[in-house]
Amino acid sequence: MASAPIVLVPGFWLGAWAWDEVADVLRAHGHDVTALTLPGLGSADAGRSSVTYEDHVNAICNAVRAAGAPVVLAVHSASGFSGYAASDRLPEQIAAMVYVDSAPGIGVLDAGFEAIEKPMVWEEIEAEENLDGLSDAQKERFRERAVPEPGAIMRESAELTNEARRDIPSTLICTGFTSEQYQTYASEHPDWAFLAGIAELRNVSWIDLPTSHWPMWSKPVELAGIIGDVANAYPSG
Repeated sequence: MASAPIVLVPGFWLGAWAWDEVADVLRAHGHDVTALTLPGLGSADAGRSSVTYEDHVNAICNAVRAAGAPVVLAVHSASGFSGYAASDRLPEQIAAMVYVDSAPGIGVLDAGFEAIEKPMVWEEIEAEENLDGLSDAQKERFRERAVPEPGAIMRESAELTNEARRDIPSTLICTGFTSEQYQTYASEHPDWAFLAGIAELRNVSWIDLPTSHWPMWSKPVELAGIIGDVANAYPSG
């Protein structure tokens, strides 16, 4: 019996390519894997002025529907917002959620953001994010391939109405910060949009994988193993 299909969603500035190593490991172990490039993230030349938050949620929902069976939906970083919104739309078609240095986001990331797009600024990444385990070559590849994020993703949100999303088994893989730090901050700052959905979850597991904020590059084999184990827990067919 096959395991649940896997849908991989990258975070800001990234396309499906960001998951290449993880997807290769998963496929080598027999998993059905789809990695997404969300609207506006296909290339630096792509138009982003008309891309909406709803477009990102719909793209995830379409990939979930296309899988043909309940999926393991793995979301990285800020795609925890659109991924959680997708779980609100299609809870019966998601066997499990995996949040990769991410969490179920609720609300708006930055309501005051007015620009058409948000470029990746390397100096800000170095100052704010955990880069442990990333090679110079991986950092350079990130800089070369990063695509500006559509501005609407910063200032728009989706209404959540389906209580069933709260019961989806959810695994939070904590890399840049520990699970204890995640839980403490979520408890002390319940209104912070990025972590706001944690308190809603009724079926959650925590896994510590100390490494960079981009474990798909710094620990791809280990990350693939965790996602694969989740998929194996939900046989399909």
